[in-house]
Amino acid sequence: MNKRIAAVLLAVLTVLTFVPVASAQSTPTLSNIRTGRNTGFDRVVLDLSGLPAEHRVREVTAVSNCGSGMPVAVPGSEILEVTLIGAAAHDDAGNPTYTGSRNFPTPGLTNVRGVALTCDFEATLGIAVGYGNAASWHRVFTLTSPNRLVIDIGH
Repeated sequence: MNKRIAAVLLAVLTVLTFVPVASAQSTPTLSNIRTGRNTGFDRVVLDLSGLPAEHRVREVTAVSNCGSGMPVAVPGSEILEVTLIGAAAHDDAGNPTYTGSRNFPTPGLTNVRGVALTCDFEATLGIAVGYGNAASWHRVFTLTSPNRLVIDIGH
Protein backbone atom coordinates (compact mmCIF):
# COMPACT_ATOMS: atom_id res chain seq x y z
CA MET A 1 0.00 0.00 0.00
CA ASN A 2 2.83 2.46 0.80
CA LYS A 3 4.39 1.85 -2.63
CA ARG A 4 1.04 2.59 -4.30
CA ILE A 5 0.68 5.92 -2.40
CA ALA A 6 4.26 6.86 -3.26
CA ALA A 7 3.64 6.10 -6.95
CA VAL A 8 0.46 8.23 -6.97
CA LEU A 9 2.25 11.11 -5.24
CA LEU A 10 5.13 10.90 -7.69
CA ALA A 11 2.69 10.96 -10.63
CA VAL A 12 0.87 14.02 -9.22
CA LEU A 13 4.13 15.87 -8.57
CA THR A 14 5.35 15.08 -12.08
CA VAL A 15 2.16 16.55 -13.59
CA LEU A 16 2.31 19.66 -11.38
CA THR A 17 5.93 20.25 -12.30
CA PHE A 18 5.10 20.55 -16.01
CA VAL A 19 1.85 22.55 -15.78
CA PRO A 20 2.52 26.02 -17.18
CA VAL A 21 1.50 28.80 -14.86
CA ALA A 22 0.66 32.29 -16.00
CA SER A 23 2.57 34.84 -13.98
CA ALA A 24 1.91 38.47 -13.32
CA GLN A 25 4.53 41.16 -13.65
CA SER A 26 6.80 40.61 -10.67
CA THR A 27 7.99 44.22 -10.27
CA PRO A 28 5.81 47.35 -10.25
CA THR A 29 6.42 49.31 -13.43
CA LEU A 30 6.45 52.98 -14.39
CA SER A 31 3.98 54.00 -17.10
CA ASN A 32 4.02 57.81 -17.00
CA ILE A 33 5.64 60.87 -15.44
CA ARG A 34 3.38 63.90 -14.97
CA THR A 35 4.11 67.36 -13.64
CA GLY A 36 1.91 70.18 -12.43
CA ARG A 37 1.94 73.52 -10.65
CA ASN A 38 -0.11 73.84 -7.47
CA THR A 39 -0.60 76.65 -4.97
CA GLY A 40 2.65 76.74 -3.00
CA PHE A 41 4.38 73.77 -4.64
CA ASP A 42 5.23 71.98 -7.89
CA ARG A 43 4.32 68.30 -8.20
CA VAL A 44 5.93 65.40 -10.08
CA VAL A 45 3.85 62.20 -10.25
CA LEU A 46 5.15 58.77 -11.24
CA ASP A 47 2.29 56.52 -12.38
CA LEU A 48 3.04 52.91 -11.37
CA SER A 49 1.41 49.51 -11.80
CA GLY A 50 2.02 48.80 -8.11
CA LEU A 51 3.89 50.32 -5.21
CA PRO A 52 7.64 49.89 -4.77
CA ALA A 53 8.97 48.06 -1.71
CA GLU A 54 10.49 51.34 -0.53
CA HIS A 55 11.71 54.71 -1.73
CA ARG A 56 14.71 56.76 -0.70
CA VAL A 57 15.10 60.50 -1.02
CA ARG A 58 18.20 62.66 -0.82
CA GLU A 59 19.42 66.04 -1.93
CA VAL A 60 22.50 65.76 -4.16
CA THR A 61 24.75 68.05 -6.15
CA ALA A 62 24.87 65.84 -9.26
CA VAL A 63 23.42 62.60 -10.64
CA SER A 64 24.68 59.92 -12.98
CA ASN A 65 23.17 57.06 -14.94
CA CYS A 66 23.28 53.95 -12.74
CA GLY A 67 24.18 51.70 -15.68
CA SER A 68 26.88 53.70 -17.42
CA GLY A 69 28.04 55.99 -14.63
CA MET A 70 27.84 58.89 -17.08
CA PRO A 71 26.68 62.22 -15.63
CA VAL A 72 23.06 63.19 -16.26
CA ALA A 73 22.41 66.91 -16.68
CA VAL A 74 19.30 68.08 -14.84
CA PRO A 75 18.17 71.71 -15.13
CA GLY A 76 18.15 73.64 -11.84
CA SER A 77 20.66 74.58 -9.18
CA GLU A 78 19.37 71.94 -6.70
CA ILE A 79 18.63 68.23 -7.27
CA LEU A 80 16.36 65.89 -5.38
CA GLU A 81 17.19 62.25 -6.11
CA VAL A 82 14.41 59.71 -5.52
CA THR A 83 15.23 56.00 -5.70
CA LEU A 84 12.44 53.43 -5.87
CA ILE A 85 13.52 50.00 -4.65
CA GLY A 86 11.43 47.29 -6.27
CA ALA A 87 10.27 49.20 -9.37
CA ALA A 88 11.24 49.39 -13.04
CA ALA A 89 10.49 51.19 -16.30
CA HIS A 90 10.34 47.87 -18.20
CA ASP A 91 8.44 44.60 -17.90
CA ASP A 92 9.83 41.16 -17.09
CA ALA A 93 10.54 40.58 -20.80
CA GLY A 94 12.60 43.78 -21.02
CA ASN A 95 9.99 45.77 -22.95
CA PRO A 96 9.74 49.43 -21.89
CA THR A 97 6.64 50.32 -19.90
CA TYR A 98 7.59 54.01 -19.84
CA THR A 99 8.15 55.41 -23.33
CA GLY A 100 8.27 59.12 -22.52
CA SER A 101 11.29 61.36 -22.38
CA ARG A 102 14.02 60.29 -19.97
CA ASN A 103 15.22 63.84 -19.39
CA PHE A 104 12.96 66.82 -19.89
CA PRO A 105 12.56 70.44 -18.83
CA THR A 106 9.38 71.48 -17.04
CA PRO A 107 8.31 74.86 -18.42
CA GLY A 108 5.35 76.41 -16.68
CA LEU A 109 6.34 75.24 -13.20
CA THR A 110 7.39 77.75 -10.58
CA ASN A 111 10.40 75.99 -9.00
CA VAL A 112 10.95 72.58 -10.64
CA ARG A 113 13.19 73.01 -13.70
CA GLY A 114 13.52 69.45 -15.00
CA VAL A 115 13.03 65.74 -14.42
CA ALA A 116 15.38 62.91 -15.43
CA LEU A 117 15.09 59.13 -15.27
CA THR A 118 18.56 58.17 -14.01
CA CYS A 119 18.23 54.46 -13.27
CA ASP A 120 16.24 51.46 -14.49
CA PHE A 121 18.32 48.49 -13.45
CA GLU A 122 17.74 45.38 -11.31
CA ALA A 123 14.39 46.57 -9.89
CA THR A 124 15.81 49.96 -8.99
CA LEU A 125 14.27 53.05 -10.54
CA GLY A 126 15.95 56.44 -10.13
CA ILE A 127 14.40 59.85 -10.74
CA ALA A 128 16.14 63.22 -10.36
CA VAL A 129 14.15 66.42 -9.99
CA GLY A 130 16.04 69.67 -10.58
CA TYR A 131 14.75 72.85 -8.98
CA GLY A 132 15.90 76.42 -8.46
CA ASN A 133 15.14 77.51 -4.89
CA ALA A 134 17.65 76.07 -2.39
CA ALA A 135 15.35 77.00 0.51
CA SER A 136 12.49 74.85 -0.81
CA TRP A 137 10.87 72.08 1.18
CA HIS A 138 10.04 68.70 -0.35
CA ARG A 139 7.90 65.69 0.45
CA VAL A 140 7.71 62.30 -1.24
CA PHE A 141 4.89 59.84 -0.65
CA THR A 142 2.86 57.07 -2.31
CA LEU A 143 -0.85 56.97 -3.10
CA THR A 144 -3.09 54.15 -4.27
CA SER A 145 -6.12 53.81 -6.57
CA PRO A 146 -4.31 54.37 -8.88
CA ASN A 147 -0.78 53.59 -7.64
CA ARG A 148 1.64 56.48 -7.84
CA LEU A 149 4.63 58.09 -6.18
CA VAL A 150 4.29 61.83 -5.61
CA ILE A 151 7.14 64.32 -5.31
CA ASP A 152 6.18 67.80 -4.09
CA ILE A 153 8.69 70.64 -4.04
CA GLY A 154 7.75 73.95 -2.47
CA HIS A 155 8.01 77.25 -4.26
